[in-house]
Amino acid sequence: MPEVKELVCVNCPMGCRITVEMEGKTVLSVKGNSCPRGKAYAESECVRPMRILTSTVSIHNGTHRVLPVITADAIPLDLMKQAMDEVRTIRVEAPVKEGQVIRENLAGTGVALIASRSLARK
Repeated sequence: MPEVKELVCVNCPMGCRITVEMEGKTVLSVKGNSCPRGKAYAESECVRPMRILTSTVSIHNGTHRVLPVITADAIPLDLMKQAMDEVRTIRVEAPVKEGQVIRENLAGTGVALIASRSLARK
């Protein structure tokens, strides 16, 4: 018997209520989406959810003690703990420019961790 999941799409302001029928990790049907992005979101969310990671890393000689960082793209939700374990070990030296790559290939995802703001040297 297929499993049914109910989702609210977050890809646009429409907030479509989507019903997904699955068997194991296989999507059988997607209903309720009003655009193709909703279908793609629902399939991804049910098979392997992806999230943007935002956090901070330690920065030495900066005007603040921490530097806000963000992944350049979404990473698999099941790798979030591994990614955060890696983020906690990162130490950078000021100055840092917004958009600067802080770590390539975070947690083996192929996605870079980048600075989300500039920080000057104190």
